[in-house]
Amino acid sequence: MSEVDEGAVPRITLLGPQRRPSLDKVVQAMGLAGPFATITAGWQEREFDDAELHTHLRGDSHNLSLWHRLQDVLAQDADLAVAHRIRRDWIAQLQELYLIGVDHTMRAVRQIREQTENHPQVLAMAVADAEEVLRDLDRRHLARVHAVHAEFYERLVPHERPVVAHHRGEVAEVLSRCNAVVLAGGHVAELLDALHLFNIAPAGLDRLPIIAWSAGAMALTERVVLFNDNASREPTWSEVYDGGMGVLRDMVLLPSAHYRLRMQDHGRMSTFAHRFAPARCVLLDPGAKVQVGYDGRLPAYTPVIGSDGRTTTLGEARDA
Repeated sequence: MSEVDEGAVPRITLLGPQRRPSLDKVVQAMGLAGPFATITAGWQEREFDDAELHTHLRGDSHNLSLWHRLQDVLAQDADLAVAHRIRRDWIAQLQELYLIGVDHTMRAVRQIREQTENHPQVLAMAVADAEEVLRDLDRRHLARVHAVHAEFYERLVPHERPVVAHHRGEVAEVLSRCNAVVLAGGHVAELLDALHLFNIAPAGLDRLPIIAWSAGAMALTERVVLFNDNASREPTWSEVYDGGMGVLRDMVLLPSAHYRLRMQDHGRMSTFAHRFAPARCVLLDPGAKVQVGYDGRLPAYTPVIGSDGRTTTLGEARDA
């Protein structure tokens, strides 16, 4: 593997959804040379339907096959498979009950905001108090999810299990020969399970340049937030889902934000921004490209949701 010039190549490039792929142009503009390690575990059964992705990477890519590796582990290690199912069930139950709390709290925030006959300062304090309840719900829920994962890893000790160790070794070997990682989207839960089980961060994500989009970008953060204000089923509130890889910190990534969020409802968006502060809520709409340096900082041009709920850039938000 060639040495990465930290001054020339961004640490992480975040893209908008790739329904109209721009990856080849991004790679060319960055001057990145292969081989590339690709991660398409979020595509699940379609993990190997990556011919177009391979072409965009000039035919010089190696799929890490994480989803199929995970299925192989679950098929060969019965004890781990049972524990994996139990862990998922616990997290699903936690998520369901947490969302009841989020629903009630968000309805309260909305109702308080509607009391416009009150003095603006009094109203603002009441909204802030309700938002703090929401932040506390998020913190407690994420801590419990982390505890479930920690118990799983402490009890099962995956790195000591032969089939897991075998796959981890193969993945690390492929990554050692690659110059960059390309992380696609898809089903974020499946993607996170595979990334964590095969220890991808120390094997390569912590040091190699990364290009990521959609769920792949979200998985790089320390806190994965699911959102869809326009979902057909109630409630439609955003939810903290799980911890990510922690490669990116102090940011919440929002693919297709203008399609999935009610961006014109500035009160709702203000609560969204306050809820996850001091993390920045980054908008990754189609065509977006945000390049994060080796210091982990977002550039000033990054599109974000401001504290007033309006779309702005990070530079403008800092100056406000």
